[in-house]
Amino acid sequence: MQPCPWPIAELVPHRPPMLLLDQVRGHDATTLVASVTIGAASAFLQAEGVPAHVGLEYMAQGCAAFAGITARAAGGTPRLGFLLGARRFEMHRPWFLPGEELLVTVTLTYRDEAMGSFTGRIEIAGNLAAEADLTVYEPPEAGEVPA
Repeated sequence: MQPCPWPIAELVPHRPPMLLLDQVRGHDATTLVASVTIGAASAFLQAEGVPAHVGLEYMAQGCAAFAGITARAAGGTPRLGFLLGARRFEMHRPWFLPGEELLVTVTLTYRDEAMGSFTGRIEIAGNLAAEADLTVYEPPEAGEVPA
C-alpha cells in the first residue's frame, strides 16, 4: 500500500460534521484503508458510543475516498457519488466505543464508467467489527467535489 498525498477533505464531498473519516492510511489499485477514532466530537456519538450501523457510512465514505484518489491520480477532480445499496451488512458488535480507532477497508470488486461495487470491512484492534458489500454510483453529470 502506498500513502495518500491528499487530505481526506480533498477526496470526498462531505464536510464536517458529516466528514466521518479522519484520514486515508494507504491505498493501491483496488484497496483503500482509512481510519477514524471515536471521540467526543464524533458525529452520532451517544452515551454508549457510536452505533455500529454508522459503519455503513464509514465504508461508503471509504468508497468515495477511493474514487477521489483515482480521479486525482489521473489528473482529474473527484465527483459526487451515491451509495445505492448494501448487501450482507453484518455488525459484529452494537457500538464503536470512545477511544477506539477503526480501520475501514474497502476493496473494489467491479467498476465501469459510473457504477462500482466494493467489499467493506471495519476492524478494531485486529477484530472484525462490521462488513458489507456496497454498490455505488458516480453519475457523469454529477458535480465535482470542491477543492
